[in-house]
Amino acid sequence: MKWLKTDDNTDNVEVEESGGSGGGNGTGRMFGKIGGGGAIVVIIISLLLGKNPLQMLGFVNNVLPDNSQAQQGTGHIGTITNVHADNDSTFTLHVFNSTNDIWQNIFSTQFHKVYTKPKLYLFYNHTTTGCGSASSVSGPFYCPADSKVYLDLAFFKQLSQEFQAPGDLAKAYVVAHEMGHHIQHLLGITDQLDAARSRLSEAAYNKLSVKLELQADFYAGLWAHYAEQEKIISLDDADINSALSAANAVGDDNLEKQAQGYAVPETFTHGTSAQRMYWFKKGYTTGDFSQGDTFHDPSLN
Repeated sequence: MKWLKTDDNTDNVEVEESGGSGGGNGTGRMFGKIGGGGAIVVIIISLLLGKNPLQMLGFVNNVLPDNSQAQQGTGHIGTITNVHADNDSTFTLHVFNSTNDIWQNIFSTQFHKVYTKPKLYLFYNHTTTGCGSASSVSGPFYCPADSKVYLDLAFFKQLSQEFQAPGDLAKAYVVAHEMGHHIQHLLGITDQLDAARSRLSEAAYNKLSVKLELQADFYAGLWAHYAEQEKIISLDDADINSALSAANAVGDDNLEKQAQGYAVPETFTHGTSAQRMYWFKKGYTTGDFSQGDTFHDPSLN
């Protein structure tokens, strides 16, 4: 993946210069509200290392209610000059800005609506968000309560120094997926799922969760399509394969087999490996927003 045009604008970036309050990883509480695809990079690494991805995530099965009283991290919010301190945060900034540009254009030309940009919130080690506590083990994630994409700089430093992560498009896919959750939030899709949750069985809600995550994968593919079409990035087959490999690695069937030796479809919340690859590739190849209605796709019923 090669950048042809980059946007270094940091107007929508916040940097927490020290770890926020609310220590501990708090991932069980946080996953009740965030788009769970943010753990993708952690899971990919765990699979490469032959570890149980659920243990690396500190993931718990019970999803707790939204914490509406959660406050923003108390670490000092500093200047954004250090956002370029390492390649990973700069890369993330470029993906973040390009997704904003592309979605702003889609909202204007296709939806005839005003697009509201999220914030990119960079922190160290741990912080408190509108969705609860978060730490570096959480990986990148989106919180609809405060419309922010959260990234831990310590996590990315560890990622670049200690692990051999997949290619650039695989990392970009992670960020674009989280931005996809922002789009779902703006369109009211996330709120509809939250409203339905209390009246559905766990199995029925899990099916809706799968559709939500697959749609975010489709939106990530849309970003790649338009970023290439508008000559923001240049991609080759190896780049696409790296993103598909990332999607394959985080399929629920693959994760459950890695964790416990077998898969239980009723517990899937993100989709199978084949589904995740299919929807990312569909977004990338079609570039057609209307093709991403996972909630009415008969193959997912």
